[in-house]
Amino acid sequence: MADVARSSPPSTARSAVPSTVSSAALVAVGGTLGVTVRALLEGAFPAAPGGWPWTTTAINVTGSLLLGLLLTALARRGPDAGRRRAVRLGVGTGVIGGYTTYSTFVLEVERLVTGGAVVTGVAYALVSVVLGVAAAVLGVVLAGGRAGARGQAAHDPDALVEERARPGDGPRAGEVRP
Repeated sequence: MADVARSSPPSTARSAVPSTVSSAALVAVGGTLGVTVRALLEGAFPAAPGGWPWTTTAINVTGSLLLGLLLTALARRGPDAGRRRAVRLGVGTGVIGGYTTYSTFVLEVERLVTGGAVVTGVAYALVSVVLGVAAAVLGVVLAGGRAGARGQAAHDPDALVEERARPGDGPRAGEVRP
């Protein structure tokens, strides 16, 4: 009887805190790696004063491509849980989030514009955004996303996962099948 009284509460009551801490740790470790790679690249290939920031452009475009590939591949394999969630957090939010850089991009646009290279600054801003979106879409396509699933996913994040369910698959969490 004494052993029953000393038993710990069900793990579900305590699972939220460790899950949050471990998720934050995945993002932090991945982010450290991504930021380190970006800093090494930016240091090795700095932009010339008043010139196009090619390194940041390449970093943000390749990061967009990789994120499109990763998120689509993960979504096609099932719900955002377990290992898929850990990979999304560690690699997607952490590594790729640390690798890409909106703050450096904005700072470079500001420096170009205030330094007198207004046309270059505006062109850099526009080209970077367009190429980033195009690279993300390419990543989705390369990972096997379809145009119909992408369009529906814009309104329903679970649409890509549900559309990829095979007839022999059982229903996924929250999914109702006829």
